Amino acid sequence: MAEGSLQIDSVQNPRIAWEGCSVLLDINDGDRLVFARLSPSSTLKIGNKKFSLRPLVGCLFGSLFQLENGPEGPYLSRVSTTSSEGNHRNEMDDYQPKDITKDNRQLLDNNTAQSLSGEDIDAMRREGASGDQIVEALIANSSTFENKTLFSQEKYRLKKQKKYAPRVLLRRPFARSICEAYFKKHPARIGFLRVDTLSLLLSIANVSSYSDVLVVDMVGGILTGAVAERLGAGTGYVCNTYSGDRPYPMDIAGIFNFSNEICSRIVQSPISELCFDQNSSTEQSLSHEKPSVSTTDTSLSSGNGALDPMDMSPCSTNHLDGIHDDNTYTIPKICKSTKLGRRASPEAIKMWKENGFTSLIIASIELDMWSIVQELLPLLSNSAPFAIYHQYLQPLATCMHNLQTAKMAIGLQISEPWLREYQVLPSRTHPFMQMSAFGGYILSGIRICSNETFLQN
Repeated sequence: MAEGSLQIDSVQNPRIAWEGCSVLLDINDGDRLVFARLSPSSTLKIGNKKFSLRPLVGCLFGSLFQLENGPEGPYLSRVSTTSSEGNHRNEMDDYQPKDITKDNRQLLDNNTAQSLSGEDIDAMRREGASGDQIVEALIANSSTFENKTLFSQEKYRLKKQKKYAPRVLLRRPFARSICEAYFKKHPARIGFLRVDTLSLLLSIANVSSYSDVLVVDMVGGILTGAVAERLGAGTGYVCNTYSGDRPYPMDIAGIFNFSNEICSRIVQSPISELCFDQNSSTEQSLSHEKPSVSTTDTSLSSGNGALDPMDMSPCSTNHLDGIHDDNTYTIPKICKSTKLGRRASPEAIKMWKENGFTSLIIASIELDMWSIVQELLPLLSNSAPFAIYHQYLQPLATCMHNLQTAKMAIGLQISEPWLREYQVLPSRTHPFMQMSAFGGYILSGIRICSNETFLQN
């Protein structure tokens, strides 16, 4: 199918995975997260089994697949989520209060409870037994399974299912799923920006349709992508500004599956050009329009024009994203056809100088916070909100004090987002034991017009 038709199909029905789109594969309920680009040659490896991702094309995001053995090798088989959830609900309905009195103190872990040997399992595989059949056989041949509590039985079943019948959940890459995946596997790549902190940044900055948002994104492009996702197609602009001659990488924004219309609304411009005096000559302004080298202009294709999905194993060679279990990182590449992050036109820059941006969002870990705020805050329109994220408190506290002293903003506030997830199950509802207790800090406020500027106008 032609690339143009693929793009049209993706715009018409973004809930269905199409050939050439980016997907997030959730393997065994979060045990492993993989970003992949669906193509005819896309493959994925789980354990020692390598299989094609072609069955994912044309499926709804949220579909569940299970790895099965076939005559031609391993393949992904569609699993009905309704039946799986129904079985789980039946097990929960069978949970009786008397089961609370049971315990596993008399069970001995001496590796003699399982009568099914590894040779027997290999023989079942050669005979074409499915993963679920192997799991049921292991349960039937366990002498201690019936004596365990229901909670222990579920853990045992889940452990064997992950080993012999791994499942793959097809997830759509959007702001929340991408942020959660990076924060779980490679938080430093996004500046330890947690999903609740990201949502709070967008909310405080009042990002909505027809907004012109000025962004300083030094967290890999996830902030730029999240703003563009909220703006939608054909409304507003995201201006990604930077200091120096080279834009900051925003490779993560290429995973969002943005249409060409949304990509055209993501532009870049250096701070020096935005702060350039309006009365200067047009020729001098145009001299700054030299094309810059950006990582977002590199090609996605490799070899035969298709990119295999990222494998988190150390032996992986073809990667789309850089989340690895061994803490290694490979910079993902974005397709040339998306034209993501083109240079802002002189007309747009002139408009922003006259009217100002509607909001400002900064996620800068390396730059001096007060210096960059001094340069960018005057570019906002009066009463425009701003939100600044930093991993540490002191840079924001210093910036807040200077803003108060200079009387440049009102409503200044430093927030510390905090998120706690709970496990809600019968007779065992509690917070998750392993969770993030830190989500950085956010300095927010509203830009005001100084008296001198007001008298000049």
